[in-house]
Amino acid sequence: MAMSNLFRRRAGALLWGHSPRTRSGLQVPRTFATVSDSSQPYDVVVIGGGHAGSEACTAAARAGARTALVTPKLDNIGVCSCNPSFGGIGKGTMIREIDALDGICARIVDKAGVQFKTLNSRKGPAVWGPRAQIDRTLYKKHMLAELSSYHNLSIVQGSVADVVVDRDIATSHDEGHQGRITGVRLESGEVIPTNHVVITTGTFLGGEIHIGLDVFPSGRIGEAATFGLSKSLREAGFKLGRLKTGTPPRLDGKTIDRKRLEPQLGDDPPTPFSYLNDRVTVKEQLSCYSTYTNERTHDVIRANLDKSIHIRETVKGPRYCPSLESKVIRFQDKTSHIVWLEPEGFDTDVVYPNGISMTVPAEAQEQMLKTVEGLENVKMLQPGYGVEYDYVDPRSLRSTLETKAIKGLYLAGQINGTTGYEEAAAQGIIAGINAGLSAHAKPPLILSRADGYIGIMIDDLTTKGVSEPYRMFTSRSEYRMSARADNADIRLTHLGRTAGVIGDQRWSHFQSEVAQMDELASMLNEFKRSSPEWRDLGFAVNSDSLRRSAFDLLRLRGVTIDSFLPVIPLISKFSARVRSRIGIEGVYAPYITQQRASIAHFQKDESLRLPADLDYASIRGLSMEERSLLAATRPESVGQARRIEGMTPSGALRLLSYVKRERKDRAEAKVSREIAARRAEMGYGRRSVEAE
Repeated sequence: MAMSNLFRRRAGALLWGHSPRTRSGLQVPRTFATVSDSSQPYDVVVIGGGHAGSEACTAAARAGARTALVTPKLDNIGVCSCNPSFGGIGKGTMIREIDALDGICARIVDKAGVQFKTLNSRKGPAVWGPRAQIDRTLYKKHMLAELSSYHNLSIVQGSVADVVVDRDIATSHDEGHQGRITGVRLESGEVIPTNHVVITTGTFLGGEIHIGLDVFPSGRIGEAATFGLSKSLREAGFKLGRLKTGTPPRLDGKTIDRKRLEPQLGDDPPTPFSYLNDRVTVKEQLSCYSTYTNERTHDVIRANLDKSIHIRETVKGPRYCPSLESKVIRFQDKTSHIVWLEPEGFDTDVVYPNGISMTVPAEAQEQMLKTVEGLENVKMLQPGYGVEYDYVDPRSLRSTLETKAIKGLYLAGQINGTTGYEEAAAQGIIAGINAGLSAHAKPPLILSRADGYIGIMIDDLTTKGVSEPYRMFTSRSEYRMSARADNADIRLTHLGRTAGVIGDQRWSHFQSEVAQMDELASMLNEFKRSSPEWRDLGFAVNSDSLRRSAFDLLRLRGVTIDSFLPVIPLISKFSARVRSRIGIEGVYAPYITQQRASIAHFQKDESLRLPADLDYASIRGLSMEERSLLAATRPESVGQARRIEGMTPSGALRLLSYVKRERKDRAEAKVSREIAARRAEMGYGRRSVEAE
């Protein structure tokens, strides 16, 4: 039989891979000869070196696992396939959360950034969105250097053809698993033994590129797609779907008339992404520019809609980052759309026109660009294109991002139906941490909705699934007053340290900053005055009998930490960042107190765990639809079950009652067994027999 068979069996092991879709019962695959069955050089193997893969492999390594990152080319590591930027509203908070867990992308952004800006800065800190433009070349350079020297991490050049799964191992059927990972096979035929695999293939899984009516297999322009893994996953019973995204054309900055455009400057001083950094590397930030499409622009797009295969509605694209074709179709009353002209680096003239991803023919794209103010003479360096790719229904995942069906198999990034570097990196760090912890039989790290945006995203994915590419916003959070971009380390670093994935340098820095924050907060709380005394000091407080602390007054409009310098001069010894952070804590203090009660109620439901093999058909009172939804999603807790779309309040109560009754029955049975065991030890059973 040909070596490209999809499945091969040896002692119960299934080797997933390429067509044809047949099985061989007893044939011994020659590929096993390249690696001894008894050797296992890696605890965790990560497939793909994009944003999810980079975070996954380093996270697994921090967890103490011997980790391999498998990538076809070293040049693929740290590639930014689309926009040259990180962060934004909601997304920037996730980058901070990744950094709080000792991830790497925030530190790399601080090194490679060309412009830093906080979006929504005129609004409250709960919706601030840290964002940075980056130099693509520098980002790749620093990321490769980081991974190449990372402790416990090896980089293996190669393409993964399939994954080896053993369905006959007795322990594979615990917790609802139907098999377990035992290795990966490269296209060279080499098998790398491992019990933990993280797949982070991005848009390469069954990817195809669309430009006009032209279609060709690729995950990124000029790079081949991956098809073997799609077949493997489908054959293993995973439900796959198709999603799409797009990227705009690239422009020659030398041919843009910037004099007619509005400059968009960065913040001064720029705020670093990483909690470890007080400043960023860039000294002179680059400027972005803005312009607008117009009716002539839209006319060109309308005239070419029949020449683009990508705009078909059978495959969903990103709702919140639509192509120009989608904007023209969906918002017919709008006469213009903004275009952000973003530089791609210090030593390049390439400009990224954010806001006009498109897939009409290349000649139509050139015609359209010349209708935009400032771009009349622009030279197009590369046409925009669309990418359509496979994704796995994320409801097949646990909150650790391990698949429910295959033990040791984790998925992260666009393979789970998300869009964006930040969402991918956030999934990567959680999948990597949990794969590494599992390799050493340690408890997993699970982030809930109350912990932050990463927990919200994972809960949304695993509970509701996706019908379009998932993107993070602050509006998705019920707890955004307490889960902000400024306090991600307060929320998550101690959790990471407990799990064993926070390095000593990070932990020492965190403890030092928290100690300073506590000292400053205590200083402000201890400085209390009556209303007349505060008014004499120039603070506009209500005339009443209350004694208020300086910390309380931070909620007054126009009052900042520095407002107290004349009366509490010791404030000046604290850094600007510490003062700013305590100022924000003071503003949100009463709201955070309210949210703690909501979080406590939420955590009560989350603590009621559901067995992976629970027979929902046996629960009386559930509707057929609810039983179907529960069986398809297999929630891990009562709280997650409540959040399934279509689950009624009465159905959730019946499930809660069933779980509590089962828990009570198990507890009583346990007590009965313990009593019987003690009686046996004391010889009651033997004396009863002798008495007879």
